[in-house]
Amino acid sequence: MTAISIRPELPQDHATIHLVTAAAFRDAEHSDGSEPRIVDNLRDDGDLALSLVAEDGARIVAHIAFSPVTIADGTTGWYGLGPISVLPECQGGGIGFRLVQRGIADMRTLGAQGIVLLGDPAYYERFGFRHEPQLTYPGPSPEYFQCLLLDENLPSGEVRYAPAFG
Repeated sequence: MTAISIRPELPQDHATIHLVTAAAFRDAEHSDGSEPRIVDNLRDDGDLALSLVAEDGARIVAHIAFSPVTIADGTTGWYGLGPISVLPECQGGGIGFRLVQRGIADMRTLGAQGIVLLGDPAYYERFGFRHEPQLTYPGPSPEYFQCLLLDENLPSGEVRYAPAFG
C-alpha cells in the first residue's frame, strides 16, 4: 500500500476535488449527484471552514469538507462534516477513517464546539458520533443524524446546514 498524506486543499486542487467527489458518489444509492456542486458552492460562498485532501504520493484520492451549521437555540461554533469522498478504487483501505480523524483533530484546534453529520451510525460511532434527540434535522431517519460534542455543552434545536446544501 502506498503511503497516504493528508493536507489542507490548495487552489490548484479544486478541479481534482470536484472529480474525486463525483467519482466517489457516482454509484452511491443515497446520492443525488449534488456532492461535487455542494463542495464547489461551499468554497464559493466562503463556507468551507476546513477542506482536507488525502494523497497517495501521485494524486489526490480523497477529500473531506467541514462547514458551519446553525442551530435553532443560537449556539455557535458547530460544523457539519461532509461530503467526504474517497475514490472507489481506494475505498475500504482506511483513507476515509484517517481523513475523519484528522478533520476532527483540526476542528478541535480551530475551536469548534461540535460537529454534526448525516451518515451510517455503525461507521461514525467509532469516532464518538452519536444521535442526540435534542438536535434535529428534518428529512432523513433521525438515527442517521449524529453529533460529536467537542466541549461540555450540547445544544438543542433544529440544525441547518450552509446554503450550498440547499
